[in-house]
Amino acid sequence: MPTTAPSPTAKSVGGTPTHALGEVTASDSTLRRFLHGLPGVDAVGLEARAASLGTRSIKTTAKAYAIDLAISMVDLTTLEGADTPGKVRALGAKAVRPDPTDRTSPSTAAVCVYPDMVATAKEAVAGSSVKVASVATAFPAGRAALAVKLADVRDAVAAGADEIDMVIDRGAFLAGHYMKVYDEIVAVKEASGAARLKVIFETGELSTYDNIRRASWLGMLAGADFIKTSTGKVAVNATPANTLLMLEAVRDFRAQTGIQVGVKPAGGIRTSKDAVKFLVIVNETAGEDWLDNHWFRFGASSLLNDLLMQRQKLATGRYSGPDYVTVD
Repeated sequence: MPTTAPSPTAKSVGGTPTHALGEVTASDSTLRRFLHGLPGVDAVGLEARAASLGTRSIKTTAKAYAIDLAISMVDLTTLEGADTPGKVRALGAKAVRPDPTDRTSPSTAAVCVYPDMVATAKEAVAGSSVKVASVATAFPAGRAALAVKLADVRDAVAAGADEIDMVIDRGAFLAGHYMKVYDEIVAVKEASGAARLKVIFETGELSTYDNIRRASWLGMLAGADFIKTSTGKVAVNATPANTLLMLEAVRDFRAQTGIQVGVKPAGGIRTSKDAVKFLVIVNETAGEDWLDNHWFRFGASSLLNDLLMQRQKLATGRYSGPDYVTVD
């Protein structure tokens, strides 16, 4: 799928992003005042809205388009201690050509791996449009000194990572140390260089929708190119409601600053039906500008297989056998 031209992003002065809301990060007190001044989230209304959008019926041509769009938005991911170069090479080959029997199938957006596997992944997707993303900053817990986190990022970038997925310090955030979290994101953004930065909040650990809204704005103020729900390593990951809330945040942030930020729900999205529901939420909340893999991603692995099965069903009228798609 073609990508749109990038929207303007925050400039940096001395490593600190500047934009129309730059004054709110002048001090810890101004940042706290801004974040706690954001409108409270109506949890019942948010969940009802997400559920309502999930009932929209998408059929025939629109469904085929949505499935191809979803495939093009997948960050095909392997983040296991048992990852091997062979597994990463196979994942890269699948990202480039998800369905070897059908050259019309789009490639995925990226492969996402640990920093030590970046060079292998980069080689596997060479010559294609597939990006290499790498988790960093002591993923998934984020429990490390800043110097260690920055070294992690620099290693991944030096190995060829096009994108960095960092985790915030949830302990600091929940303790109200917003400037500490902000400063870490700014430092990671600077260490990422030309690589796009996805900031993971681990929404399942933030407890409230109000905290998810605050984290979204904090990440964007600090220069995130993407805000991301989860690591996929906790019990509660991406949900329609928390993704809708983050989409509202990026929509409102662009309205105030002119800067467009992407959204990546990750973890727990396994079926084509679920993916299409998320795309409806994107379209109805942030708008068509986000219906592009430059601005919206799915953090998933098993999702791709179901998308490919459904794609083949639309093309032939029947499901293939269990060996139609590879098992990651």
